[in-house]
Amino acid sequence: MIDYIHGELTELTPALAVVETAGVGFALNISLNTYSAIQGKKDVRLFVHEAIVTGGRDDSFTLYGFASRQERELYRMLITVSGVGANTARMILSSITPAELCNVIANGDEKMLKSVKGIGLRTAQRIIVDLKDKIMASGIADELHVSAQAGGAPTVDAAIKDEAVSALTMLGFSPAPSAKVVVKIMTEQPGLPVEQVVKLALKQIK
Repeated sequence: MIDYIHGELTELTPALAVVETAGVGFALNISLNTYSAIQGKKDVRLFVHEAIVTGGRDDSFTLYGFASRQERELYRMLITVSGVGANTARMILSSITPAELCNVIANGDEKMLKSVKGIGLRTAQRIIVDLKDKIMASGIADELHVSAQAGGAPTVDAAIKDEAVSALTMLGFSPAPSAKVVVKIMTEQPGLPVEQVVKLALKQIK
């Protein structure tokens, strides 16, 4: 079983990373969160989840890579939920950061989960019911909080972020993509007033 791969990042797209180690290039499916974390780096370490499918006409062996153990653990939890497959779990982790996902599940925020492409109301409710206690028991939320305080992940002003996301939602944009853009802007340009954050977000949301 592969725990992680450490080597040179030779190729990178928003959905795939190729890491070369010992002369072998490993292609790993990644989330947008991991893409953002490793973009611009030459030497990376990705935590691996192996997906092996057998019994059909074509057997498959797929590697998924994550910038942190916490994100990998959340991915593994998500795919245990009925109706959440590998691609849906990756879509969730591309729309919401691991810390935000913990908060969304802990707070029972069905609306935020439903805004992720491919997630309906029943699936959102199932994710919350199935994973709320698991996430609390695992300590992932606490680890992510400590990481953020220590500088391992960017911290943003929650009040300004929530106000900006609320404004964008009122303008007709989905909460999850809006939150991702807002956090990116506030991380890159800390100290911006909420109106400026919203103006910049309007130019970036697709």
